[in-house]
Amino acid sequence: MYNGVLQSEVIATSDVFAKPTQDGEQIFNVIIITETENPITTEEGIRILPDYTFENCPKLEALFVPSAYDMYAQVHNEKIVNFIKQKNKETKYTVSNCAGAQLIGDSGIANGHQIVTWIGGGEQLQKDYPELKVQNDSLVTYVKDGKFLSSNGNLASYISALNLVEIMTSPEHRKFVESYLYLDRLQNWKE
Repeated sequence: MYNGVLQSEVIATSDVFAKPTQDGEQIFNVIIITETENPITTEEGIRILPDYTFENCPKLEALFVPSAYDMYAQVHNEKIVNFIKQKNKETKYTVSNCAGAQLIGDSGIANGHQIVTWIGGGEQLQKDYPELKVQNDSLVTYVKDGKFLSSNGNLASYISALNLVEIMTSPEHRKFVESYLYLDRLQNWKE
């Protein structure tokens, strides 16, 4: 995470992966990683304390890269980009939500792979990172290509998180998590 991060993209991931199994077993350890030990402030004004910094981060099975409305500072922060490059060497999965795809593009780790970004951002992402296979963000919400997953972000971050939790566990666990989150209630939310 970093200052200005969109909290829905962090919350969606933690919301999905922090849920236990039907038997109450906690199967994932969800952590927040930032450049320093200082609290970060989300775009929406919530202050969050990190669990780890780039320096003391443990080995990761999956890395989620969230976005901000203004990605300029993050894309130009070599420490963030280098952290993503290094952690990608050990992860089984690397996920970007929304404009987090810019950090993936800048790191070069997904060159040759399909990716999607925020609705309206795909054309510029393709121009900035021609080695990526940027999908039409107005038609595609979620993409998985090898170890790389990506989504349009915001609430669509739940899609990438739920798809990955299913890949890492089972369709049954995903359905349990969906029921735990009452996602079926959103189908008719206007009533």
